[in-house]
Amino acid sequence: MPPEPSSQPTLPRRRLLDPRRGGQGRILDLGKMSLRDLVREFVRHPSIQTYAILAAANAALAIAYADGPVAPLAAVAAIVLLYPVIEYVLHRFLLHARWMYRSRWTAKLWKRIHFDHHQDPHRLDVLFGALWTTLPLVFAVAGPIGWAIGGFPSATAAIATGFVALTVYEFCHCIEHLNWRPRSAYLRRMKRLHLNHHFHDETGNYGITSFFIDRWLGTLYEDAKERSASPTTFDLGYDAEEAKAYPWVAMLSGGPPRSRPPRSSE
Repeated sequence: MPPEPSSQPTLPRRRLLDPRRGGQGRILDLGKMSLRDLVREFVRHPSIQTYAILAAANAALAIAYADGPVAPLAAVAAIVLLYPVIEYVLHRFLLHARWMYRSRWTAKLWKRIHFDHHQDPHRLDVLFGALWTTLPLVFAVAGPIGWAIGGFPSATAAIATGFVALTVYEFCHCIEHLNWRPRSAYLRRMKRLHLNHHFHDETGNYGITSFFIDRWLGTLYEDAKERSASPTTFDLGYDAEEAKAYPWVAMLSGGPPRSRPPRSSE
């Protein structure tokens, strides 16, 4: 695991050519970006702008159609309380599920939503969730919860909260990979635990914004010294042998999976 970023000034932002695009287009390396760089890229990212629009629109619908504040606020509270659980369950049991790359029908989805991120944890372009995966998820999860609490107004309040929570999640996730030392002790701990997940042992610390579910279920580890290093941290078990048996992700990637940290020239 790389050392925790120091409080020294960050390095200049580096723009990298993406070989999977034939050398065309640029990606941003969070390991070389400053906090100001991140904020600028974050607020103008299409996903974040879409979340903001949908959160505002659904909040307006909740206010316009609600008979009173109790039910919509209950829906908001429900999403806030359930979000860490949803975050943990999806990360552990879906994003780290090997069955996804073993089917040609889900290989592309798994590659986009998690494999690419573990292959190169500081690539900003694959850190953000793809809209074709995140939008249906928020509507499908938050909508029914809100509807069960108070019908249409509560459903829209829950959906709005879901998009706000997703935006907070995305920013926290960026911070965890950014070459920047937070002043907040909580953010520093969050960053350390998540980097342990990426650079030491991926079979623990599944939380992104909170880790109390990890503690309850026994998957939390505070220090890398508590565990042996995992050989599948970067490839998630999709190694060269697995790629021979299940070639779809490797074909989409344009090469064999990486089982080590990426070099700065890659």
